[in-house]
Formats: sequence, structure tokens, C-alpha cells
Amino acid sequence: MHFTTMMHGDMALLVVHSLARVPLFKSLDQQALHRLETACSSVSVAAKEWVIDHQAAGTDLFFVLRGHLRVVVSTAGRETILRDIRQGEYFGELAALDMRPRSAGIVAMTAATLARMPASVFRRAIHEHPDVCDQVVAVLVAQIRSLTDRANETAGLNMKHRLIAELLRLAYPAPSVPGQMIVSPPPTHAELAARIASQRETVTRELRALEHTGLIGRRHGAIVLLDPGRMRRLVAAASQG
Repeated sequence: MHFTTMMHGDMALLVVHSLARVPLFKSLDQQALHRLETACSSVSVAAKEWVIDHQAAGTDLFFVLRGHLRVVVSTAGRETILRDIRQGEYFGELAALDMRPRSAGIVAMTAATLARMPASVFRRAIHEHPDVCDQVVAVLVAQIRSLTDRANETAGLNMKHRLIAELLRLAYPAPSVPGQMIVSPPPTHAELAARIASQRETVTRELRALEHTGLIGRRHGAIVLLDPGRMRRLVAAASQG
């Protein structure tokens, strides 16, 4: 990891990309925000650069001021993608809270600018600002639910239904066609495989099958979920056995 850090003496970047743009701190006044910002350092990361290694030491928290990062774990040489992190979101909170090694690796998918906050500052903010505490708890609960869902899918669903479930997670409503959803930009087949513990060739085959049966379609820069209601029903039925 060779990212560039600008310490307290160079705060220009943090003035432009203020922590006020981070939803976690939306309820704080300017004075409270300033105290937090002056305790942070600014970090510049290149695309494809690892910010945090799985099981690494370190307890700092990182806020994404610009860019796109990804949470990845590696087991027996196979990488699994857990989630993506984008502008306004943060990572490193688990180590900041329990002071244990990192639970996952973080890689930059694009060039990124981060605010690096010491764990002691983050913990103090949680204790001093109830709204910050409530938001952190809500994020942790959402992550636990998401990981539980994925664990259940991995244990109980075949690859086809895990793929459908992942497409539904990644999709958002199509702006021009009511009832349809899109995944854009579309992930590579290798990325989808890394999300659902499968192989790229298997994902390619199943995507073709889903397209043949009319569940998905393709257009420039997107995978289109043509019948998301039916897709949800298929996953629900498979989950019930």
C-alpha cells in the first residue's frame, strides 16, 4: 500500500470535500464538523490500489470523499466480493470499534480521495452525538442482515438462484420503463462469480439461460431485469425448498 497522505498542515482537499457531505455527519453543526476535520488526514489512492489488507493491523476509519472502492475477502486463494463503497460512505468501523485486525480487504476500483480518522476520534463522535451513534448502529445491522442473507443463499440455493438474487440486489428501477430494473454499469462475469462463490464460465452460461427465458435482457451499458417480480418469486420458492 503506497497511497499518499496529506496531514493536518494541508487541509485544502478536506475543505473542498468536507465531511459535511458525509451523511453520517449530517446533523452536526459547523463547529463539530471542524473539530472532526482537523483530526483527519487526507489520503489519495490510485485505481486498483489496496487501501486495507485482510487481517492487517490498524484501527483508523476511512470516509470516501471521492471514488469507488470494494470490500473483498480471500479464502483458499479465491476472492469473494462483499460490497461496494462509494462517495459519502465509510469503512474500517469494525476495527475502530473492537480494535481487532481488519475483517476484509479494501481495494480502490477508481482513483479515490479519503478522509482518514483515528479510531479514538470516531469513538468520541459516537459518544458525543446520538444521531451519529444511531446511524452507525443502523449500518452495522444492515450489514449483518446482508451477510446473513448471503450466507443463507450460499448454503441453500443453487448457483442460478444465487445469481438471480445478486442481480436483484445490484439493480435499481429503470427510469424509462416502469416495472423493469437495470444493473448499470454491468459487472463483468468474473465479478458476478466473485460475488456468488461461483466460476466465470458458469455465470456466463446462466446469464445466457436467463436471457433465453426472458428474465433479463441486454442493452448498451446495462443488464435489464425484464421481470423482477418473477425473479423474486423464483428466489423465494427456491429458498423455501
